[in-house]
Amino acid sequence: MPTVLVCHEIDDKEHWLSSPRREELLAPRGIKHRTFVDPQNEHRAAVLFEVPDMATFQSVMTAPSTAEAMAGDGVRADTVVVLVEHGASA
Repeated sequence: MPTVLVCHEIDDKEHWLSSPRREELLAPRGIKHRTFVDPQNEHRAAVLFEVPDMATFQSVMTAPSTAEAMAGDGVRADTVVVLVEHGASA
């Protein structure tokens, strides 16, 4: 199962952490995730995904509903960086 790390900046740490949108979008597709925040910079965050299928993950990441969820959660879209575990298919 590939692991994907998505790093990005956020507007409001507490709002981002409390949002149910990640779970709503990911759980039905079997994608597990964990959230991280930078203790030195409250606007820097990341999500670690355990992805059963990269094609499904890529379709979720490019879906309009994901873009809407990210915007609603205060994710600064222009700062998103996706890192895929070495050896996993991108």
